[in-house]
Amino acid sequence: MYLSPRFLLILLFLVGLSAQSYAQTAKGGTSNSKAQKAFEEGNKLVQARNFPKALLAYEEAVKRDSTYGEAYLQAAGLYRVMQKPEESYQFYRRGLALLPEQPKLANDYFTYADLAFARGQYQEAGTYYEKFIKLGRKNTKQAAHAQRQVKNVAFAQKAIKEPVAFKPQSLGEVVNKMGLQYSPVLTTDQQALLFTARQGSGELDDEDLYLAYRKNGQWQEPVSISKNINTELNEGAASLSGDGRTLVFTTCNRQDSYGSCDLYISYREGDEWSTPKNMGRTVNSTSWDSQPSLSADGRTIYFASNRPGGQGGDDLWVTKLKDDGSWGAPVNLGNKINTPGRENSPFLHASGNTLYYATDGLQGMGGLDLFKVSREKGGWGTPLNLGYPLNTHRDESSIFISPDNKTGYYSGGQSAGAGKAEVALLQFEVPDVWKGKTISTFAQGKVFDAVSKKPLKATVQVYDLDSTGVISQQVSSDGSSGEYTIVLNQKQRYALFVTAPGHVLESRHISATSTSAPLALDFYLQPVNKGAKAVLSNIFFDTGKAELRSESRTELDKLFQFLRANPKIKVEIAGHTDNVGQAAANQKLSEARAKAVVAYLVSKGAPATLFQAKGYGQTQPAAPNTSEENRQLNRRIELRIL
Repeated sequence: MYLSPRFLLILLFLVGLSAQSYAQTAKGGTSNSKAQKAFEEGNKLVQARNFPKALLAYEEAVKRDSTYGEAYLQAAGLYRVMQKPEESYQFYRRGLALLPEQPKLANDYFTYADLAFARGQYQEAGTYYEKFIKLGRKNTKQAAHAQRQVKNVAFAQKAIKEPVAFKPQSLGEVVNKMGLQYSPVLTTDQQALLFTARQGSGELDDEDLYLAYRKNGQWQEPVSISKNINTELNEGAASLSGDGRTLVFTTCNRQDSYGSCDLYISYREGDEWSTPKNMGRTVNSTSWDSQPSLSADGRTIYFASNRPGGQGGDDLWVTKLKDDGSWGAPVNLGNKINTPGRENSPFLHASGNTLYYATDGLQGMGGLDLFKVSREKGGWGTPLNLGYPLNTHRDESSIFISPDNKTGYYSGGQSAGAGKAEVALLQFEVPDVWKGKTISTFAQGKVFDAVSKKPLKATVQVYDLDSTGVISQQVSSDGSSGEYTIVLNQKQRYALFVTAPGHVLESRHISATSTSAPLALDFYLQPVNKGAKAVLSNIFFDTGKAELRSESRTELDKLFQFLRANPKIKVEIAGHTDNVGQAAANQKLSEARAKAVVAYLVSKGAPATLFQAKGYGQTQPAAPNTSEENRQLNRRIELRIL
């Protein structure tokens, strides 16, 4: 704890007053003349600001008389001023046990209760908070604090009696090969693990970022993330996008920093990370900005900052990537999450619907406790303490929960059984009460040019069909490999669009059921040439009808954007059906549906001369009409370039 010079002088003045007060009552404190003499000598040394010798004198006093309560208290107060809380706690514990309950000791009760609470000695803390409440001054900040702490004590005692089933296991010595490993984050497929590590806790121990990859179910030895990222300065508190291709991390005191610590961003193409860039004045402030958490698509960042405009100390803020590629001004998460205390270590679940973070401003076990909060209509809901034994009287932070809510990761102490590691990475089966609001899976694949079969850098957009027109994710495929990863929340319907300059857009319809496994989806985009085709997978009609359903607008609007980007082409909009029903009726229905699509595009401003609307009925099936799944493929609208 940092004490300003002014605050230290105030404390010294109070110690001086306390010394005088106890000196006046010292005769009743001991009948041992040598103990009393040592006590009075200690008071004189305090007045002379010779604290080490004063402590020796008080210790001599209690050595001469082990029941000398005032001497214990005087030493306890001096140890506290000298920022030695353990010694202060022990002397308060002995001294207060020797003295009768009395109003003049109210401040000592308060101080001792705080020291006991900070050590998880909840019974002692509760007892002495109650004594302070009874005997201390009313309607003060101390009184309000004591009232809150009594509730925290009750919460902690109940939490210990009702522990959450939490059994962490070390990730092993291959991963935990250094002295300290912490702040773990994983890619959506859980095949890459990013964390911060250093050899020891000394000032000269360099803090860097490391990556470990899972191969055949086993974690491989971690490696430095990149020579472009790690430097002789400290790099840490990092986050990865779900595809592992966007990195945001914290570093401090660089030449281009705006504050004490700033957020930096880097992008991976193939195996190479770009040179990190400071995220700029819009995101970073002249204060402390740190501990970022990226959304799965890398377009939203939650982070901690003590900048002005918050609710108290460290607050959580969020910034979002705008359409022009710049980051928006950070917004405070508000008083549902932020408190006058400290909030930090945010982690946004892959679903985007649950936020985990640490705070000491809500009811808890003491220090920073880990909480989760779920997204509801209108914003975030009520935070929930994750309970004991994850939360203790110490500070907790840096939890990660997998997209499927099955596996969690965090860092813990030596009891983790990680060999020589002082702080090790652990994993655990996620208890039900800690699971995110939404279970997520993912889709992975590659994007290719349909003619050359070469990987293609493309934009992959995911729209929530149950919230018409709302984009839920946007990622880019890797230009060197064509790889992409997107997150899919279970029990939701999605429209997936893949676009690249000079290519016909491709779309897919995805329904992520409650049992959805990860999907493998490759795309082969046709160059914009005569004869190129694409199935419009997210245009919907009721059975036997040609009126467009509302959820079709997302795909139709994407098609309109494609036509506007390629104004010289003309297209055929073709309707197709399965073989259920009369062929003549199917022919008529397919024509009507094609015309409905053209009519919508024309209503948006596309020239009618661009289109031919044609129905093929059941004459051109995409698959044999032998199953409902195949018949669904045959009921389609196609785009063909003329």
